[in-house]
Amino acid sequence: FQHHYSREICGFHVQGLSAPFEAVVLNRTSGEGRLRARGPIDCERQREFTFIIQAHDCGTGPKGHAKKRSHKAVVHVQVGDVNEFSPVFGQLEYHGSVTEGKVYDSILQVQASDQDCSPQYSQICNYQITSQDTAFAIDRNGNIRNTESLSFDKKSHYKIRVTAFDCGQKRATQDTVVHIHVKPICKPGWQGWSKLVDYEPGMGGKLLFPKMHLETCAGSVSWIRTTVELETSGAGRGCDRQSYSERSLQKLCGASSGSTDLLPAPSGVFNWTATLVTDGGRDSDLTYRFDGRQAAKIPDWVVPQNLTHQFTITTWMKHGPSPGQRAEKETLLCNSDKTEMNRHHYSLYVHNCRLVFLLRTDYTQTDSFRPAEFHWKLEQICDKEWHYYIISVDFPVVTLYVDGVTFDPYLVTDDWPIHSSQIDVQLTVGACWQGGRNGMWAWLFTQYFRGSLSGLTIRPGKIESQKIISCLQSCKEGLDITSPESLGQRIKFHLNPAQSLVVMEGEDLEQMNAALRKVTYINSRQFPTKGARHLWISTAVQCFGEDVCISVPDIEAVVMVMQPSEPRITITGAEHLTVPASDLALGLSLFRDLHIISTVIKSDGQTNSDHRSGAFKEITHNLDYCDIMVLGEELRAGLESLELHHSALSGKHLEYANSSTGMSIYGVDSISHYTEVIRQVRYQSRQAVDSVRTFRLTCSELNGRYISDQYTLQVNILHSEEAIEHVNHVMAPPKYMQIIHPTVIESNSYSSGDILNRWDFVPAVATAVIVLCIAALLVALLSVYRLNQPENQEHIHKHPLPEKQADCDGSSLSITVNPLEVRQTIYMLKQHKTP
Repeated sequence: FQHHYSREICGFHVQGLSAPFEAVVLNRTSGEGRLRARGPIDCERQREFTFIIQAHDCGTGPKGHAKKRSHKAVVHVQVGDVNEFSPVFGQLEYHGSVTEGKVYDSILQVQASDQDCSPQYSQICNYQITSQDTAFAIDRNGNIRNTESLSFDKKSHYKIRVTAFDCGQKRATQDTVVHIHVKPICKPGWQGWSKLVDYEPGMGGKLLFPKMHLETCAGSVSWIRTTVELETSGAGRGCDRQSYSERSLQKLCGASSGSTDLLPAPSGVFNWTATLVTDGGRDSDLTYRFDGRQAAKIPDWVVPQNLTHQFTITTWMKHGPSPGQRAEKETLLCNSDKTEMNRHHYSLYVHNCRLVFLLRTDYTQTDSFRPAEFHWKLEQICDKEWHYYIISVDFPVVTLYVDGVTFDPYLVTDDWPIHSSQIDVQLTVGACWQGGRNGMWAWLFTQYFRGSLSGLTIRPGKIESQKIISCLQSCKEGLDITSPESLGQRIKFHLNPAQSLVVMEGEDLEQMNAALRKVTYINSRQFPTKGARHLWISTAVQCFGEDVCISVPDIEAVVMVMQPSEPRITITGAEHLTVPASDLALGLSLFRDLHIISTVIKSDGQTNSDHRSGAFKEITHNLDYCDIMVLGEELRAGLESLELHHSALSGKHLEYANSSTGMSIYGVDSISHYTEVIRQVRYQSRQAVDSVRTFRLTCSELNGRYISDQYTLQVNILHSEEAIEHVNHVMAPPKYMQIIHPTVIESNSYSSGDILNRWDFVPAVATAVIVLCIAALLVALLSVYRLNQPENQEHIHKHPLPEKQADCDGSSLSITVNPLEVRQTIYMLKQHKTP
């Protein structure tokens, strides 16, 4: 400052206590001074200062009296900024949402701030997304938008990272995280359900939709009807039915006896199906596939001979359209002449998707035109699905049942009766037998069937009731409703007889949601067929007074039935029996000590044979047949046979068939009943020629789906000639004989000294010992036979044999004596008697 007087400037005065400044004089004469801060200045606290400064001279005199002050000057100080702070976001995380299929200009805005005081360093000039490959962008103001439409099904949640820069290009020290949630377009439909439901065998019923609810998108619904359908065409014959033979099922369902199974599981006795092709594998019901080249001739002893004007034919059939415009007849069942005239007495065939049943009456019964062909035209015949057919004959009326529904023939044609003759007839399945005349053409099959068959039976008498029909075709799996009484009065529901369809309807949305959550899948089979079962859910709604109502799309789910634990059927018992041939005339009980058990093999594939390890667990289930096969030559008719008294079957669901190749016991019954009956099977031989007869026993569950191990029994037959030769061999003086079974001889007539001194008595003693051995041999032979008889088993336990003798299988017994060792043997025995 320059003063207007000649006096010197001594100082400056800053007015304002808050001003952190001071002024110092640099030159008194010129009045130059410097304004400086008393301490550090923080722009972020205060960017500007305004204060007053006044100069004063040095005054007069040495003590500076009479100082003069200058006018007041206003000073403005602006603090310069340094970029010392980084941008900071207001939130560590941001959340936003979008609706799928829509592109937004701005989904949300992120904000960052900077504590610097100047506009250059305090303003945020740029935002940047640091995440790679995102469908989002951000502008300078922090607005985030999507660059493409988003899909809820593809991705419902996105997580991106964002940073910020101030105008001095200083970056935020910490990024913020932005969550973008994709909301599906509100579509009316069922939500909260699973596309795949696993079902473990044996768990009973399982809820299919425990969390399902209907989304109406704020629509006002006044009425709802929902249909749940179970589609099981991939399991067995259309669904999981019992895999027992049709004959066994008819007995279980209460049908009258006398049914003949024409397509049984191949076995020793029922062997005519062995060459046919099975369809579906071991996990499915036993079905046979015919491709136009296979057929089976039914043995004469199987064919029912007592068919009258009333009889019933039942079968499962899956059949499709035949190739070609003029399809040939496809025969399921045919009874025709073996030779000569080639007449068809009765047959069941398919022709151009029509089912035809032919029945020619005998001329002796009538001499006029009678109904002969009955025709049905149904969609089921060629829809390539399994259906259950029953042809009930009450001549002249023939009724067809398909899946329990009655159908009358649309066409009945008449024909003349056929003349009776002495020509034998042949019953066939899968084609018709074409007999030759005097060798003019070869015997062959014709009219082959193309399709699948299962459970083909024929029996005298007509079908008894609709209840039996329903039982025969009933599924063992289906839909059910848990606690239907809790659904409420406003929900109506219906289950079809097959339990494959559930229909629910009501006016209250929440009650309908609760009702659908109670729908369950059940499978009552102990060993169900594994695989997928499809579910279809369809819904119809009505809205309150609206012209346009919401539409609920159909949905599809899958019930996956898991692999059941497979049973292992084990048969144990004696493997060898020895019996004199003369005793076979009365009959030999072959399986007195038979035992049959079944254990579950764990499904994880463990094969540990130690039952204590937990790999096996004994279970209880039924069997449906056991076969006793004769190995080697067949039984000679009239001389050998397997016998079973009919009283053994009393109170059991069992029957048996007998032939020269063995015996088959069949019917659905418990393992204990099968064991009890098999133990009573006897082998009888009126004239035994063979020395060995071998039998093999196998048992089945579910029509051959599970087969037991093969239990083999060998019967050793001792003939009288063998016994005589054996005695002569003992009497001959061989060079050396070994004592196998020592004979105890007690004698009180001689002392030990007498025996040692009387060497001349040795030959006589040896002779006596040999005679005793011969007698012991006969006793031993009888004892061996008695020991092998089950009724004497209690004596075996009362008289334990020595170790070597116990290990013997009893198939033969020989006692030999070395005469040179007699003296030593008697001497040892006498020493035991000496006190």
